[in-house]
Amino acid sequence: MLSMRLRLADLQKPKWRSQGGRWINGESWIEPANVSTLVMEVSDDQAPRVRVRVKECKRDEADSVALTMEPGEDRLSAGVFGTAPLYLTEKAGELHASWDLTLLRPHLRADRLVPRVVARTLTRQHRYTSETLFEGVYRLTERAAATFTPSGLSIHYPDPAEHVLEPRTLRPGVDPLAALDELLTDVIRQAPTATGCVGVELSGGADSGNVALAIKAARFPEVYSFGLLVGGSTGRQQRERRRVLVEHCGFRDTATPATQHPPFCAGGVRDLRKPHDPAGAFYQEAFDVVREQAAARRCEVMFTGSGGDEINAHHSRTQAELPTPEPVPWLGVKAARALAEVNEHLAPIPVLPVPTLMAFGMHNPGFLRAGIWPVSPLAHPRIVRFMEQLPHEHKHGKALFRERIRRAGLPEWVAAPAEPENFLAVLEKGLRSYGLPVLDDMLKESILVDLGYVDGKALAKARRDADAAPVVPDLLCDVLALEVGLRSLM
Repeated sequence: MLSMRLRLADLQKPKWRSQGGRWINGESWIEPANVSTLVMEVSDDQAPRVRVRVKECKRDEADSVALTMEPGEDRLSAGVFGTAPLYLTEKAGELHASWDLTLLRPHLRADRLVPRVVARTLTRQHRYTSETLFEGVYRLTERAAATFTPSGLSIHYPDPAEHVLEPRTLRPGVDPLAALDELLTDVIRQAPTATGCVGVELSGGADSGNVALAIKAARFPEVYSFGLLVGGSTGRQQRERRRVLVEHCGFRDTATPATQHPPFCAGGVRDLRKPHDPAGAFYQEAFDVVREQAAARRCEVMFTGSGGDEINAHHSRTQAELPTPEPVPWLGVKAARALAEVNEHLAPIPVLPVPTLMAFGMHNPGFLRAGIWPVSPLAHPRIVRFMEQLPHEHKHGKALFRERIRRAGLPEWVAAPAEPENFLAVLEKGLRSYGLPVLDDMLKESILVDLGYVDGKALAKARRDADAAPVVPDLLCDVLALEVGLRSLM
């Protein structure tokens, strides 16, 4: 949630001053993300030690990044929320950092990729770690710390977070739905908004539906809802569910057909080769439209339903097994060799669910670029802990979430839809209409093929087979998105 350039030489005699939204000292500068819900606190009363904190402007359990500077050393630390992770790199006595990976573009090189991270990306074996695709560029994971001295940059992981390992038995007379309702509404009321103008991503599913009900109860002055319609028969049912939820909550709604903005579509970030994170979200083009709509309506905060699947999952933190990945036929020798290392250098168990934190890293920087602060109340630590203690029968099939929708007076087909929405048709359109021409270009000239991460002959065969196939293999989206993303940064 901040960007900066720090020269160790400037820390000997700090004379920080505010100028044009930045704090400047010599050739060093620190700048918070241009989001109204963030505040930057500077404490220099113990100079030459100077402390800086960028945080959500709310009292309780705020996301934050803390920086301590003193002669010869910078120390950064992150909070538990991981809303917009910080990326770090150092060179020649300078520390460069930003929540926006593209702002580190001068320090990113396609010929200096981390093989195991490339292998994770191409095979969908994503892991939560300080490593990024680029050598020497690190992600500051939740509760982690970074130290920068004349000896260089080092990342320090925290101890694993403590969790409830087994559900607890409810006391007689306890209504878990009432407890969830009160807790979720309280978390949402604490959102850092000065104007009370907020948005909500409303898909029509149980997760965003529960968030929407709590937003209604929180009584914000101005609420807008936004949604991507997936099309087809699934989309028709989704549209009706959204309509009922919007009318019940009294939101001002904007719905966008996602099929008009599929991956790689004309005029999108990848088509225009705008610099972007190569490991970003598949559906960035469609969500960019939603973010533009929210910014046009001056929403300070966007509530999302992220984390609902994870907190309702039946899990064992002591005997977790990851699914066997689908084989990737065009994997090159270098990536195949690196598969043996995909589970190395991982961050410890975090406070929030790992998939949620990884989704934040892909999805949330786009909100900050639009001047909007994303809030995912279902992934709040208090909600996570509540759901960990809940007996499994209340989480199975999102039973408690669906019952909460029923008790709000909404129909059964809203609470428990027979055909939940998915984006597979959107992905197929993007790959067939726009992705395959990108693949044609990639077969002529490719960073990933040249570096040995992708087998060009196997990829060419996949291209020949794709035209006749009833569905284009969705694994192609990984290799195409990575290739286009790397090119956008070079």
